[in-house]
Amino acid sequence: MYNKSDIELKVAEFLLQIKAIKLQPNNPFTWASGWKSPIYCDNRITLSHPSVRTYIRQKLAQLIQEEYGAVDVIAGVATAGIPQGVLVAQELGLPFIYVRSKAKEHGTGSLIEGEIVEGQRVVVIEDLISTGKSSLQAVDALRDAGLSVAGLVAIFTYGFDHADENFANAKCRYSTLSNYSTLIQYAAEHSFIAQNDIDLLNKWREAPSEWGRDAVVNS
Repeated sequence: MYNKSDIELKVAEFLLQIKAIKLQPNNPFTWASGWKSPIYCDNRITLSHPSVRTYIRQKLAQLIQEEYGAVDVIAGVATAGIPQGVLVAQELGLPFIYVRSKAKEHGTGSLIEGEIVEGQRVVVIEDLISTGKSSLQAVDALRDAGLSVAGLVAIFTYGFDHADENFANAKCRYSTLSNYSTLIQYAAEHSFIAQNDIDLLNKWREAPSEWGRDAVVNS
């Protein structure tokens, strides 16, 4: 049986232990977007840890079955969603395809790699949800190719309201194994962060771009 709360905590534990997620509220990271952030997530690191990789593969597969039922094909989002998607497709015994970040500039000019059949029911695999922009670009590409997108699953979400709005506007369901609120809860209870950092971390999630400007001013 899929026990959502237990899995959320276990995945948070794994991500912190292997340093796939790092928390530095007093020494923030700079994202590619230019935002200053107290958290950095690189779920590719899970691939280097067989026991973690196996757990995530199995739980993503279970999540798909619980939330979306029978599907015909699994699609990964380039680049980090590709290896996770391959693992899940293998677990479920399903075909795999992936969506490029942009169409090929040579050959067929493909945006989707792999064999597709119009009308196939597909679940999309991501490693991480921030705003959802790149994920939903992949969803649009699959829909344009004639596939029926049942939904999207990912390892982790920051839980931004903007992401929820983007997925709702795109009429695309999404589910994740763990999330920012659970992670902060686990981190505080197991001394990955100090108790007095919790308010700061929560304020960042509520308004990450504004928090970033404050961090620059105060640094």
